[in-house]
Amino acid sequence: MKEYFRYFCYDARIIFSRHHSTHYFFNHHCFAKDVKCDICGSEAVTYIRYNGMHLCSEHFMKFVEKRVKKEIRRQANFNPGDVIGVAVSGGKDSMVTLHLLHSILGERRDIDIQCITIDEGIDGYRPESIELVKKFCSDRGIKYNQASFSERFDITMDEAAPLSGDNSPCTYCGVFRRNAMNDLARKIGATYLATGLNLDDTAQSIMMNFTRGDIDRLARLGPHKKIQPGLIPRIQPLRMIPEKESLLYAIVSGIPYHNGICPYSDEALRNQFRHVIDELETRSPGTRHSIISSYDQMLPMLTANSKPADLHKCGCGEPTLGKECKACELRNILGLKKII
Repeated sequence: MKEYFRYFCYDARIIFSRHHSTHYFFNHHCFAKDVKCDICGSEAVTYIRYNGMHLCSEHFMKFVEKRVKKEIRRQANFNPGDVIGVAVSGGKDSMVTLHLLHSILGERRDIDIQCITIDEGIDGYRPESIELVKKFCSDRGIKYNQASFSERFDITMDEAAPLSGDNSPCTYCGVFRRNAMNDLARKIGATYLATGLNLDDTAQSIMMNFTRGDIDRLARLGPHKKIQPGLIPRIQPLRMIPEKESLLYAIVSGIPYHNGICPYSDEALRNQFRHVIDELETRSPGTRHSIISSYDQMLPMLTANSKPADLHKCGCGEPTLGKECKACELRNILGLKKII
């Protein structure tokens, strides 16, 4: 079914349409009426398969927030004067990340949280989400910063996609977006760049690099502890939060988000790994957590055996290992002029 996608928040079923603004709704037949929260006895909204708990909306939100706070403490050491750039597309994960960071750290006057949004230039998809993010930031007094592919690379994704050739459009989009995010984060003086990568995303990235035998890239996956010149270290507050829990948190918390589907996403290689890991998780709950745990235990060995990155500045200003950064390599393939 191309029109409808089904999300299973474990036993709570949520259905949404890619074409309609009526986003998500609960199927109230998910639970028997006597299924209660294991903590307070209120009506449960979800069942967490990997730990066997039924939770009401209040205790589910606390369950998510506790793990996010733990990840923030583990990944970053904030100091007075720090600027945290939060990469926000308007999707559920980035909106939840911005909401949680603002809720947890917003009262600290010595830390500045700013939103970073990249306009890739995808007509019918990105404009709506940008307006949603702008309003969210305006309502909460969060500074909004925006950059675009057209300004930085002289091309939009709608223009680049037909020219992508053997590469998928997602290859160009991912490289250009990371380049633009780091550039904008550096310009606003960010000491950290927070992204909305969740547990599923992280497990997929680990498996993708593992199957490619790319040990160096495995060793460089965020969150970043070592600060490289020119690269803003990234943190991932949702690193241990499954995608379905991020979705459910947005719903029960009333966080607005854009539910559009990128027209180029079907071509992403990541989809194959998403399917494999989802199947494994269905058969063996906790698989994603095990992948992350195994990676974290191997990371010291990976970093010890990987070559130190000898970075220098590309002509566009971004750090690179080669003569030019990946964004400039792809721009050359497209026949575009160099970034100055």
